[in-house]
Amino acid sequence: MVRLSELDIEKSYAFSFDDFILLPGYIDIEPNEISLATKFSLNINLNIPFVSAPMDTVTEAEMAITLARNGGIGVIHRNNSIEEQIEQVKKVKRAESFIIRDVITISPDMTVGEAARVMQEHGISGLPVVDENNKLLGIITGRDVRFASPEIKVREAMTTDVITAHEKITPEESIELMKKYRIEKLPVVDKDGKLVGLITYKDVSLRGKFKYATRDENGRLRVAAAVSPFDLERAIKLSKYADALVIDVAHFHNQNVISATYKIIKNVDVDVIIGNLGTKEGVLDSVSKLEKVAGLRVGIGSGSVCTTTQITKAGSPTLYAVALAREALEELGADIPIIADGGIRNAGDIVLAIAFGASSAMMGYIFAGCKESPSPMMMIGGRYYKLHRGMGSASARQKRMAVDRYAKLSKEIAEGTEAWLPYKGEATTVIQELVAGLKAAMGYAGVKNIKELQTKAKVRRVSISAFAKAPDLLFPGESKY
Repeated sequence: MVRLSELDIEKSYAFSFDDFILLPGYIDIEPNEISLATKFSLNINLNIPFVSAPMDTVTEAEMAITLARNGGIGVIHRNNSIEEQIEQVKKVKRAESFIIRDVITISPDMTVGEAARVMQEHGISGLPVVDENNKLLGIITGRDVRFASPEIKVREAMTTDVITAHEKITPEESIELMKKYRIEKLPVVDKDGKLVGLITYKDVSLRGKFKYATRDENGRLRVAAAVSPFDLERAIKLSKYADALVIDVAHFHNQNVISATYKIIKNVDVDVIIGNLGTKEGVLDSVSKLEKVAGLRVGIGSGSVCTTTQITKAGSPTLYAVALAREALEELGADIPIIADGGIRNAGDIVLAIAFGASSAMMGYIFAGCKESPSPMMMIGGRYYKLHRGMGSASARQKRMAVDRYAKLSKEIAEGTEAWLPYKGEATTVIQELVAGLKAAMGYAGVKNIKELQTKAKVRRVSISAFAKAPDLLFPGESKY
């Protein structure tokens, strides 16, 4: 991979993406044959190196589902209550899986009206009906609810002759069973008739549609969640549902932060990614003091809506932070995945980050303008825009759970801003464009996969005038005046 010692630059030079260019190399395959498989953390593999940032205008369940279906992963933001964040994670895990284990059920003594409200609240079209011992009694569907009085009991409207399956059923067998009986939901019961899961036709069919999705061992989409290092309660509760926890603090190299994170790692059984880090010393110190660090999130002050560097003149440009982190890990003999976070605008920035040692790229700006982001949309001058704000902005800090990112350092000043971004449409389209751009860049570099890009890529510093436009050219949308 690219090493600072090979670049003939001063150690004091903190560079960024615009300072380098990837050199072309020989390749004997086409871009569509290139593999983008990589790692998000020690125990989570990705099929594309894209991660959506834990920002409240970027990643909630809808964005995380889209990233996971396309082979990446989303990190649910923490600018909400513990219960709200857990529910967002649950939505991702429920979005598609072979056997849903966290089944929403209803009692036979509740009313049809209550059943309808539960279905509407969770966006589902049917509920298994169970007794106090979780024994399956029947199932009530949206059709049952529509044609029954809201006041009657569920036991009077439910279907009692239910087709069920055992836990060892295969996806192919479940599809055949649902087709045979023309049903969309197949409860899974144990030998005593107790409900242990639910299979839906939609989930099983989606497994074939999204072949390269990021899934766990049970076929569910993977999702990560952001936590404050000082919120042990949130971390423990989230660890029961999320696949990984991402420590979400502006400057991780802080004794109080490291000590608090140590407690989190000791009390959860999922991958914990630490950050943000920006120096070699920060990585060496943090990793040495912690056990089982599963990933690093690096880069400080480079985000499009982050004003830390402008206000404080403190920070570490993402590409520089990646290079320093990789040097530190080599010194420690640790093969921990690095997430490049901040200032990434296109596929070229991603390829440089990987060339310098990153395994994946975390993006907020690129995804904030997409349909799936939770940010509001507004029409301005006949065009649609979506709001994007930094988590250190004044408005984000006003929301509960956001201010604790900075409160531990006693900061009284906002370190983020807001912007309206042009609406980009569906995130899948944006992801496909990034994939195509990244593969094209890797084709130019002469590498076949992420590992080769990390080890064989060659870059050079580029002058500010190397690719300047000719002054007499006028491009569409530009004006000479």
